[in-house]
Amino acid sequence: MPIATRRAGRCALCTFRISEWLAPAVRSHDGCRSCHAWGINDPHHLKLKGARFKEMIANCVILANEKDITDKEKNPLFYKLRHAFIHSDVGGLAAEMKYAFINLVVGENFSAQDDANQKRLADLRYPIEWYPATRMMQRKIHLHVGPTNSGKTYNALQRLEAAESGIYAGPLRLLAHEVYTRMNAKGKPCALVTGEERRFPEGLNATMSSCTVEMVPLNTRVDVAVIDEIQMMGDIDRGWAWTQALLGVMAKEVHLCGELRTIPLIKELCAAMGDKLEIHTYKRLSPLKAMPNSLNGDLRQLRKGDAIILFSRVQIHAMKRDIEQATGRRCAVVYGSLPPETRAQQANLFNDPDNDYDFLVASDAIGMGLNLSIKRVIFEATSKHDGSAFKQMQISDIKQIAGRAGRYRTVRDAVEKGPNDLTDGEPADTKAPLQLRTSRPSESIGYVTTLEKFDLPIVRSAMETEVEPLKTAGIFPPASVLTRFASYFPSTTPFSYILLRLHEISSVSSRFHLCRLREQVDIADLIQPFRLSISDKMIFMAAPVNLRDPGLPAVLVELAKCVADQSSGHILELTTLKLELLDINPTEYSKGSAQYLKETEALHKAITLYLWLSYRFTGVFYSQQLAFHIKELVEKKIDECLAHVNWDQASRERRRQQRLKLAFELSKSKERRIYI
Repeated sequence: MPIATRRAGRCALCTFRISEWLAPAVRSHDGCRSCHAWGINDPHHLKLKGARFKEMIANCVILANEKDITDKEKNPLFYKLRHAFIHSDVGGLAAEMKYAFINLVVGENFSAQDDANQKRLADLRYPIEWYPATRMMQRKIHLHVGPTNSGKTYNALQRLEAAESGIYAGPLRLLAHEVYTRMNAKGKPCALVTGEERRFPEGLNATMSSCTVEMVPLNTRVDVAVIDEIQMMGDIDRGWAWTQALLGVMAKEVHLCGELRTIPLIKELCAAMGDKLEIHTYKRLSPLKAMPNSLNGDLRQLRKGDAIILFSRVQIHAMKRDIEQATGRRCAVVYGSLPPETRAQQANLFNDPDNDYDFLVASDAIGMGLNLSIKRVIFEATSKHDGSAFKQMQISDIKQIAGRAGRYRTVRDAVEKGPNDLTDGEPADTKAPLQLRTSRPSESIGYVTTLEKFDLPIVRSAMETEVEPLKTAGIFPPASVLTRFASYFPSTTPFSYILLRLHEISSVSSRFHLCRLREQVDIADLIQPFRLSISDKMIFMAAPVNLRDPGLPAVLVELAKCVADQSSGHILELTTLKLELLDINPTEYSKGSAQYLKETEALHKAITLYLWLSYRFTGVFYSQQLAFHIKELVEKKIDECLAHVNWDQASRERRRQQRLKLAFELSKSKERRIYI
């Protein structure tokens, strides 16, 4: 049976199931007020709309199953439902179903002029024009491209260090923290600006800022800006942040660091912006080889300098214990949510050749450029669980993580060692032409392999595959567009519908793509009952929250209510935060230590959310310092729990079988669908 037909059948089954409970859910949503806002005046009218909606669903499924018509032009409803199901599973399908129903009801109330006005406001073809002040500048763009371990970031950071003022923008908080720490250590007053933390040097005016890319200040004029991992602008979820930084940062010099596949798109964007572009290409400083054999699951085959890559904190700590039991030697651990000081300590333990910390167990965060002297990268798995199923890693991610083997120079090295390594004793001159030099290539070879035999062909194939050029950069509608667009709808119209409507009718040029709506739609529904401004709603929708985490939706609702009511948001007065977990011994928790870890990690995320909002609603969430203290206490509890984590063999084997099944399906696929 063709894949398209199987998917159509699964989508049809889910569609019919969801249609059974969607109408009652919509009927109860915010009572009669929403129904009146949508133009429904009585239950009979609602019933008629529901019947018509079910008929629409049935017709689109019949068209797909019986006539095999599934394309966007001839069967648009089925196309959208299938697309939502494939990319976001049942949750995405439910959101698309709800949108389709509301669109059926509300759309009939729009005149032709309303439709024309909406489409005019949804014209997102020229995002370059969203930053008029930047367009008035004549910027020089330096694009540093090459494989991992080629010195591209090193050269860009040298230029930043020599500047009078500047910005570093990275993909991870831990990278921003590394640059912040080293800049200040070298006497360059630097601020740290991330979503949930902001630090400023005492008694000094910071002329530098080290940021996560979402936090790049677009209204500050600086001499030099470094935007790291620029290929991330192609990401379907976060790409808008890199695009925004590139199009909007007000720097005389903008240094972009990334992969070779970004060159064609960057050329087009620079030509459209009127900025001068200079491309610097780099070669890898040490060889990288895929090994012919895996470890066959035998941890005793590990060698000093090995880094084992996993994708969850629980798995990382369980693997650390297993390795230490199997080898009798020590393991360092590194992952993104570790406190910066702990992370630096663990990295130093692994990098020091004169101790017994022979191995590193780390998350895929090391692919973004941490300071780690890795000789061999070992993938514990080549698939990641996305909350609903295991998905194969992208080729670019496999290559980037593998490239950390034989690491020659890192972000931390670049900032720590200073400009003299690059310029023969003289700091780089930002007024002179950029002169790039690299030190002599390292003779050490980097190796990459896998823990399991069935994963090795996937890694070897990825290493031999050229990643396709980046075709589009992500964008997201700015607040000004959303505010004007929302004015065409009744005030009680669900904001989630307005978001989905804007995404559906938006016009986007061939150089850009609209970033995916994921949590934003569900967050919009959660905060819909509260009287919040459009800008406040957009802040909450951008908040770092995963609604699948236990208790997080309730926390978000309580925080939104505080903002709407302008009531006290003191952290100790929030009833949804399970602070009582701090008084419990993990081994004595009535629900078991595994559940304690799950709930404590959710508490940590809730406090992170509080801190993130405290920088945006300072008058409401004012107990920031106490929140930082509680966050540290929670981190200690998590570490205490992880030290005793017991990842049972049955769970491990079940997970292994799921990955084995995925690898087998890939090996049988004619296209060998490793996603790019």
